[in-house]
Amino acid sequence: MFCGFGPLPTQAQDRFSSPDENRITATQDAPPVRGTRHRVPRREMSQRADQYFVEFRSRYALSYGHTFLVHGRLNARGEVGQVTADQVAGLHPAGEGPQLWSVGHVLPVPAETGPSDGDLEDEYISARFRVPLNEAQYRRVAAYIRNKQKTSPTWHAVLYNCNRWVGEVATFMGLQAPNNTLLYPADYIASLRSLNRSRVTDSAFSAHRVQ
Repeated sequence: MFCGFGPLPTQAQDRFSSPDENRITATQDAPPVRGTRHRVPRREMSQRADQYFVEFRSRYALSYGHTFLVHGRLNARGEVGQVTADQVAGLHPAGEGPQLWSVGHVLPVPAETGPSDGDLEDEYISARFRVPLNEAQYRRVAAYIRNKQKTSPTWHAVLYNCNRWVGEVATFMGLQAPNNTLLYPADYIASLRSLNRSRVTDSAFSAHRVQ
């Protein structure tokens, strides 16, 4: 489909650690057991506070859903925390009504690149894939995202949709983006995560575009 749809379960987020600016390797944190305290060493908290991220997300909607991303700085616990509107980026038809969305399945329509309704609410997230970055990497990626937000005037359900827009950011970061941009959003994010997990595991992933 054009962007994604369906009552799919929320996917567990993947995490990366970035020991240097030239390579990002995969790690996966197991969640603490409920009812126990998870204490983070002070030194580790300081390191996490200096870490930035781009998180690719999909969410449910009345239609087939939406693919977008959030970006910024992790808190001391290594968490995304409360997301604000200026941290959200993605391509979608302009306005709040369904008119342009409907026309956009035939002709390109005016687009917006900030948050759309539901992007700031965690309960609507259907899948996510987080890539932590160091400060230098993040500044380059954030500049690219801001430029894309200024230079993406139209949306089309097939020719240039939310999946393709997010995929171009992933490609800039050195990630491998799914070729099929007509997947449902949750499937697109799951595919993005799967493609890059393998590359990282094989030690073949290098964030060459953000060095």
